[in-house]
Parts: sequence; C-alpha cells; structure tokens
Amino acid sequence: MNLFRLCTSTLLLLVTFSLFSQKKNANFEYHIHRADSPLKIDGSGDDPAWSKAEMVSDFYMVLPMDTSKAKVRTEVRMLYDDQNMYLLAVCYEKLDGPYMVESLRRDFNFGRNDNFLLFMDPFDDLTNGFTFGSNAEGAQWDGLLFEGGSANLSWDNKWTSEVKAEEDKWTFEMAVPFKTLRYKSGITRWGINFSRLDLKTTEKSSWTPVPRQFPTASLAYTGTLVWDEPPPPAGANFSVIPYALANTSKDYTKSGPGKTSGDVGVDAKIAITSALNLDLTVNPDFSQVEVDRQQTNLDRFELFFPERRQFFLENGDLFTNVGYTNIRPFFSRRIGLNTPIQYGARLSGKLNKNWRIGLMDMQTNADEQGTPRQNFAVLALQRQIFARSNITALAINKETLDFETVTDPTKVRKYNRNLGFEYNLLSSNNIWKGKLMYLKSFSPGVNSKDQVMAANLAYNARRWTYSFQYENVGKDYRAEVGYVPRTGYQFVNAQAGYLFFPKSKLLINHGPQLMYNQYLNPSGQQTEFTHVFMYRFSFQNRRELLVWTARDYVKLLAPFDPTNFAGYTLATGTEHHWGSFGGDFTSKPQSVFTYAASWRYGGYYGDGRRLRLGGELGYRLQPIAAITMSVNYNHLDFGDAAVLPEQLKNSDWDFWLIGPRIDLTLTNKLFFTNFIQFNNQNKNVNLNLRVQWRYSPASDFFIVYTDNYYSENLQIRNRALVAKLTYWWNG
Repeated sequence: MNLFRLCTSTLLLLVTFSLFSQKKNANFEYHIHRADSPLKIDGSGDDPAWSKAEMVSDFYMVLPMDTSKAKVRTEVRMLYDDQNMYLLAVCYEKLDGPYMVESLRRDFNFGRNDNFLLFMDPFDDLTNGFTFGSNAEGAQWDGLLFEGGSANLSWDNKWTSEVKAEEDKWTFEMAVPFKTLRYKSGITRWGINFSRLDLKTTEKSSWTPVPRQFPTASLAYTGTLVWDEPPPPAGANFSVIPYALANTSKDYTKSGPGKTSGDVGVDAKIAITSALNLDLTVNPDFSQVEVDRQQTNLDRFELFFPERRQFFLENGDLFTNVGYTNIRPFFSRRIGLNTPIQYGARLSGKLNKNWRIGLMDMQTNADEQGTPRQNFAVLALQRQIFARSNITALAINKETLDFETVTDPTKVRKYNRNLGFEYNLLSSNNIWKGKLMYLKSFSPGVNSKDQVMAANLAYNARRWTYSFQYENVGKDYRAEVGYVPRTGYQFVNAQAGYLFFPKSKLLINHGPQLMYNQYLNPSGQQTEFTHVFMYRFSFQNRRELLVWTARDYVKLLAPFDPTNFAGYTLATGTEHHWGSFGGDFTSKPQSVFTYAASWRYGGYYGDGRRLRLGGELGYRLQPIAAITMSVNYNHLDFGDAAVLPEQLKNSDWDFWLIGPRIDLTLTNKLFFTNFIQFNNQNKNVNLNLRVQWRYSPASDFFIVYTDNYYSENLQIRNRALVAKLTYWWNG
C-alpha cells in the first residue's frame, strides 16, 4: 500500500507542472479551403483545383535523427467540398531503383513499405483521431488513433484513393467522406500531421517536428488544420451493412453427416451527431476475421489475443484500455466467441471537446454446452482534464438469464459486475505518462478482497527512460468480461534505460536497460522476481539487435505443469531459481529477403534447462506476393530434481510451432491469404485460406476455407467452407 501511495503522490505532483503547456506545434498551420472545381481521384493530381490549394513541403526528419530537415521532398495539398475532404501527396524519390513495397495488403506493415500517412485529430484534443494513407503501390491504410498516438488498424471504413507511380515520384490522392469521420460541428481548427517513410534513404519524416523517440502518429506533435469555414455537416448520416452467407462444415470426430446452412444479418451505423455514433447489429457473423496467430504457451497463465471484430472497434479504447496489460476489466473477446450473439447496440463518441461516452449492450443466445442466455452491458464516461490527461469511469454488468436452468452455479454465476475509476496522465510533450486506477468487482457470495489498486509513472526522453508500476489485486477480484489472468498478488516493476548517439556511419544509437519485476503475496512476502539487463543496438540501415541476461525466482502458489502438455505437475510451494540469456535480431527491411531471429537459453522449472529458438523468414515478389515462414522451437530438458514428479524426471520435450503464410495481392482490391499453423503442443494443424474481393468501398465478398488436423498423424478433425457477401450502403 505504501508503494501505491508513493505513485499517487508523485503523479499528483506532476499535475502541477508540464500539463497546462500549449500545443507544441500550434504555429504549424495548414489552411484548407473549398475546391472551386470538381476533383477526380485518379492519382494524377492534374485537376485545376489543386493548383489553388496551399502546399506544404518543408518536412522534418524524424529518423535516423531528428536534428535536421528531411532530405527527400514531399509535397502535400488539401481541399474539401460538401461531401469529402481531399488530400494530394507527391512523394519524390532521391535514388534510382524500385519502390520498396511488401505487397498490396491493406493496413500494411509500416516499416516494410515506402508510404505516406495522414494523422488527424478533429477535436484537437491531442488524444483521439484517425489515420489514412497508402504505400507506394496503392495499398490502403486506415485506423483509429487512441491514447495520444496508438493506432488500431483493424478499423475499416468507406473512402477512396489512387496512387500513380513515376520514375522520380509517386503520387497519392484520396477522398474521405465527412460521413466517415467523427467531428464536432462548428470547430474550425483540427490537429493534423503528415508522415513519410522512404526506405531507400531509411528516412522517416513529418510535416511538424516530432522527437525521434515518439511515433509520427503522436497527436501531441500535430500541427493545425485551419478551415476557411466550419466543415460542412455530414447531413443525414446512416449506413446499413447487410450480409448473407452460406457455409458447410463437418466434424470428423463425431459420427453423422456434415452440416450445410445459410444465414443473414445486418449492421447499422447511425450518426446521432457528427461526433456521436450509434452502432446496431442483429445476428452478427465474424467468420471472415483473420485467424489468431497461435503461441507456444509455457506460462502459468492464460494468453492474450487481440480483438479483430469490426463491431467492437470504433471508440473501443473507451472500454478496453482501462487497466493494464494483465488487468483488463473489460475484454470484448469474452462476448460471442463461444456463444452466438443475437443482437447488440453501442453508442460511442464525443459529447463535446472534453467529454466522451461509450454505452454498449450485447445479448447472447444459449449454446449447445448448456450455457444459458447472457446479457453484457458496459458504460464508460471519460472527461479530459489539463492539457491531455483524462478521468474515466467504467461500469460493467454480466447477467445470466434463465439462471434457474443452470445445473452448476460454480461455473455460471448469476451475475458479475465491475466498477472502476482511472486517471490517465499524458503530459503536453508526451514525455510523462502515468495512471491511477481503482476497480471493484461484485459477485454472489463475495464481499471482500475483491478490489484492485494500481498506479504507474513513465518518463521517456531522448536519452533517458524511467518507469515504475505497482499493482495490488485482491484474491477474490473477478472480471468475467475481462482479462485478468492472475489474482491475489502485489506487483512491482521498475525500469531504467539510457541511449548513446555515436558519430558513426554504422550505428544510430545503442544503450543499456535494466528491469526489475517482483510479485508479492497479499501479506507482502516475495513469491516471484525477474531481474533483466539488456543492451540494444539500432543501425543506420534499420537493423536492430538486442541482447539480454536474466535471473528468475518462482515460488508456486498452485500446481503447475511446466510443459503445459504432459499433465504432470510441480507441487504448490516448491521454489525454483534459474538464470538465462538470449537476444533478438531484425534484418533491414529494404531487402526483398528479410529475416528475424530470437533465442533464449538457460534454466527452467525443476532445475531443468530450456532452449528457445524462433524467427521469421520473409520474401516479397513486390507488389503481388509476400511469403513468410515463422518458426518457434522450444526444447525442455529435465534432470532428477526432487521437486519433479517422477514422470518428468530425466525427460526431454520438444515443442514446434511452424506457420508458413502466403499473401497474394493481385490488385489492391483482391487479396488471397494462405495460412498454416503446426502446433504440436496443442496437437493441432490448422489450414486457413481466405479470399477477399473488395468490389466496392468497404463492401466485400469473402471465401474462407478452414481445416484442422491432429498433429501426430495428420488425421482430419474438422473442416468448414464459408462464402460471405457484405455491402456498405450509405443513406
């Protein structure tokens, strides 16, 4: 508790300085005016209206160093009319040779493509916004910005763009409908920045100066988009997105024929105001969502997989970003992955510049395993304070309907509720970040030890970085709609790092980092720690190398199978010490052949040894194909330590996770993905083939084929084929 008070006091002291500063790049202004003639989006930029638009071209270098102007030239112009906001970017090349493009896959890997991106903050609150852009061959990029500069690229909406490539430049032209954006009527000053990555020169640049330790998406460093008159209201703004699908499937582990069926459903988006949106869904289907990348699990706790379903994404940070990596009171993947969603509604967005609201209600149906119908309701209110900080209140209710039909109340409770408050510190210059959080859960029969208190503070400057975090989670805290893999502990994390910037043609920077993690039980007794020393090297050609060494200690608080496979467990209370070392290396992204390697060797539970080798090989046939092979190998070797169960003594185990992937992008509207995952730890081989044809903006036809086999003998387990058609209709 004393550590919690220390964090609280430090955060409150920081409120008194650096929070009320003015916007850093407020003097960078782009003046946008109405187009006086029609614009055709073809990538040429030849329309007469463009010649009358203001142009900016004096970009600043961000990487490799942020101490000079950009060497490659970029020209940007913007216009608007009653329906759309337009942008024209001309990206000049300094060297001969092809453009660096991995593929035409949408929402491409930023670091592996020559690209131009727009970052936009319609409320100029330096916290939330939108990003749009393209790589040099026309693959689109769009996403939501949250927490001051993080991007959720799973968001997808309706807009158009074209790219035209020439010998000395490539030109990007786009039109974003006002109906796609969320903004407050009457506001004439938006936050905005433009970013350019040129891999031949390894130069990342932006219109406004951005310190190199931050992404160019950082909204703290946007300039100002000045409208000659308030942006036109979006008018009657609603969208209806129906779908129809046909599917056939067969479970080969059960007798009987396969199943063939069809289904329909609909989503709707209704703009209550230009900044507040109501999303509705009836009988949603997410069969086209890309499969999760599997992970070898040698941890004692549940793994985390990100949300990819469109319905949960817009303004999703209001619900899902409360908490920490391992303390999330709300995690939308708890809804509808094992039980079908019947319908749902979500109201989210801005009430004004300082207030945001998120209100969601989802209804699920009963499933074949006996889980009854359940209702999930979430309310989030956020108030911005000071320069960029905010306070969020969150309430979550999971209610089991038809509870009288439940046969085992220990597995399905009548209700689970959470109430939480959080203060997020974001300094005006982005260097200080912090959080204070309190959560309490409500479950039948639980009246104490059901609270969470946590705080953290981080400092991120050019050379020095520091961070400190404290968590206290009660043993009876329950977040059934959240992700909280462990309870009943106190946690302390402290980190410090430093960077050297040598005058070298080889290195950009290098430097050490120290990290200390410690877990305590509720009585304050140590149960676990990790001490890590690492050293990082960043090279001029964008290669990265990290080496590290660590010491670990664990006192088990519950039985644990160190293989997560064999079923033979180490006893509660046994203590384990080990040392280890390892590293990570990433090759330069400019090559058509890229690779990354990761390794770890050292001790393990029960005086065992663990070797981990991982990596990824990639080859691109730009721009139509990207081929990758990811491999993760773990070898466990146990001796005859007394703490080991007899079945594990003098044994060794090999776990393979192999995942070849082929992305074919015949055009920027036709995508083919072939993904295979061999995982002998969960005894499964998964084959997933996905074809997507974007026949109209935000409207798609999908074909998804999935096979699952046993890894031992490749005997088939189940198979499914889905064809799905969606159409985005704007009213």
